[in-house]
Amino acid sequence: MSLLRVDRLVKRYGGLCATDHFCVEVQAGELHAIIGPNGAGKSTLIGLLAGELEADEGTIHLDGFDITSMSIEQRVHAGLARSYQITSVFPEFTALENVALACQSLQGHSFRFWRAAASDAALREPAKALLARVGLAGRMHVEAAALAHGEHRQLELAMALAGQPRLLLLDEPMAGMSQAESAQMTELLADLKGEHAIVLVEHDMDAVFALADRITVLVNGRALACGTADAIRANAEVRDAYLGDERCNETTGAAR
Repeated sequence: MSLLRVDRLVKRYGGLCATDHFCVEVQAGELHAIIGPNGAGKSTLIGLLAGELEADEGTIHLDGFDITSMSIEQRVHAGLARSYQITSVFPEFTALENVALACQSLQGHSFRFWRAAASDAALREPAKALLARVGLAGRMHVEAAALAHGEHRQLELAMALAGQPRLLLLDEPMAGMSQAESAQMTELLADLKGEHAIVLVEHDMDAVFALADRITVLVNGRALACGTADAIRANAEVRDAYLGDERCNETTGAAR
């Protein structure tokens, strides 16, 4: 049985069908990438999966349970986390304090202690382990505001992992990163594969083809194709609809 099963999901905005009877299945431990041109409906899809948007039609099942009508909080407790949006980063708090607070809130503890969370061994030790997991062990006492862009993304990922999710939704984690930062994030996500199922929306095609077990190409809210990286590369419809445009953008220097 698939960990995530999305069946004929629809989201309309007036006469626009942003998600058009979309179907996908994600297996436990799989990294499944969603790619497509701007305006294809990728952000809408992530919002629907996370519970930030309400579907007009269709169903979402996580580990066999229907979560279509669940709130964001209920989905988090069911094992789903959206990185970079699951909780706010407090810029004046250290990396350790931020992750300790994420552990506190996601584990159902009281949120009233604020900075005291980092002094609670039951929260501090898991937070330190999560920071080490994402490569920030040496930066745990640095305020979030002082972290580099790539480090900030690593911190947000550590906070998302605090709830021990079975499924991670990652919406363009490499956006704005340098080449070195992207390479580091790619290595980190490769290491997380197998421990968590991951739905990855990303424009960095090098990262997508290096990481994805399967890729779904989204065009006008519909799944144009789904398959392995090799199958997607060889698909003429995909090249015409998306990958050809990506190569053109890279050649001309246009923003992706």
